[in-house]
Amino acid sequence: MVEVVAVMRGILALMRMAVFGLSLGITLISFQAYRQRPSERLQYAFMGFAFISMGVASTVIAQIGAREATETVRLFFQMTESIPFIIGFTMLYISLYRD
Repeated sequence: MVEVVAVMRGILALMRMAVFGLSLGITLISFQAYRQRPSERLQYAFMGFAFISMGVASTVIAQIGAREATETVRLFFQMTESIPFIIGFTMLYISLYRD
């Protein structure tokens, strides 16, 4: 049973690394688009994807560091992980609905 849990944690870590790589790719593409055609919308989109990438990175870091942590510390990590996602999705929202 312990081996299955270890394998599942490894698979979860690989999946989160894949999500992080994809989010960095989207951030890079949005930055290149902004550099080619500077506009306020593309700037907000780039910043939104950058914050989302930071949120994904924080989930990867929290998974590594929070195994031995208490429940209160884990909840604090989860709460702070949400902040970059909130900012990132707000920036994407602004980029889509700005005139």
